[in-house]
Amino acid sequence: QVQLVESGGGTVQPGGSLRLSCTASGYTKRRPCMAWFRQAPGNQRETIATITTSDGNVIYTPSVKGRFTVSIDGANLTIYLQMNSLKPEDSAMYYCAAEGDCGGGYYQTFNHWGHGAQVTVSS
Repeated sequence: QVQLVESGGGTVQPGGSLRLSCTASGYTKRRPCMAWFRQAPGNQRETIATITTSDGNVIYTPSVKGRFTVSIDGANLTIYLQMNSLKPEDSAMYYCAAEGDCGGGYYQTFNHWGHGAQVTVSS
């Protein structure tokens, strides 16, 4: 049974940093595509980045490239989202997901989801 457990999140001032983590369990040999998404109230779920866990290749959405970094601890199948230079418009619920289309990053293709972590950027 696949489970995704997220941690991190919280409230930070503009220009600050936060780090989220997501650990996937239930995988023995498969190395699934994993991804980070976010969704603000009234908005569609937005792809932040996908990561191919077998080789660590990351594809970022242009709006976060240079500010957000995705990394992986392959031994524990844990992915991280380091968020720097945060802006108020980055405020959203952040989700990790597994088993989807790493190339396209469409949220509809992902089969497993974490519970979400709230990120609020406010002064």
